[in-house]
Amino acid sequence: MTTGRRTTGIRRDGVLLAATALLCAALMALHGQIPNTIGHLGSLFQTLLPWTGLSVLVLLVAAALRRSRLAAAAVLAPAAVWVTLFGGMLTDKGSAGGDLTVVSHNVDEGNTDPVGTARGLAAADADLLALEELSQEAADVYRRELAPGYPHHAVIGGVGLWSKYPLKDVAAVPIMPWTRAIRATALTPKGSVAVYAAHLASVRVHPVAGFTAGRRDEAARKLAAALRAERSPRVVVVGDFNGTFQDRALAPVTSRLRSAQREAGDGFGFSWPAAFPVVRIDDILVRGMEPVSSWNLPATGSDHLPVAASLRL
Repeated sequence: MTTGRRTTGIRRDGVLLAATALLCAALMALHGQIPNTIGHLGSLFQTLLPWTGLSVLVLLVAAALRRSRLAAAAVLAPAAVWVTLFGGMLTDKGSAGGDLTVVSHNVDEGNTDPVGTARGLAAADADLLALEELSQEAADVYRRELAPGYPHHAVIGGVGLWSKYPLKDVAAVPIMPWTRAIRATALTPKGSVAVYAAHLASVRVHPVAGFTAGRRDEAARKLAAALRAERSPRVVVVGDFNGTFQDRALAPVTSRLRSAQREAGDGFGFSWPAAFPVVRIDDILVRGMEPVSSWNLPATGSDHLPVAASLRL
């Protein structure tokens, strides 16, 4: 009797594990259908979507412990969906060359080492450098430290652009009540490029309210409106988007642009938090240009990692 009950329990657990595996597969495959009406749960799930691969490992271990062939077979479903979604991110898609190197970095208003951060960024020798979350005091430090390599720069509010090439038509982009985005035209040797540097509103995960992203989503819609009006055929949009490329709430922006990391990067390129990156909320997006390679720079005094890309004009 005891053996029979144990066998029945094992079979029941196997069925439950198999059902859980199929549910995980369905959630991964239909992530765009998870409603955003309550607590922006859909956006939160899409933000963490790459990490759903861990569920495959957990379920596989559970199936092995319960010695359930049914559960082990069912785990193939979420594994296949995850590989379909992210298998291409596991290889290095970059190549040599490129006409324009771009770096973007949220330097962190609380950064206690702006001098070291500026020198680390200067060592990357990018053609264009965008900084977000600049304090008024730190902006002066970056101006001084970056001046030798970047004769052209513009800072408006908490966002700044440094360039080896002349900048014209510099203006704030009104995505929030205070300046969190700017636009300029960089006059490169191969023609002009419209450059946008943006820092979308922060989000919070609240135990009751859920993923509070309303202000960020509104900022994204306003940035998208500016991009729709943009007449330059070559556009690069960089910055801290406080959301990932997969997040549907950012689709007004991302649907019109290509992610350098997704097309020419090595791995997922997670950028935040710098101590143990789990999401890529800093990105380099382009239109009318070809991403050649994309990578992260070493950590600075910020809580974000700098992101970089080489582009072919």
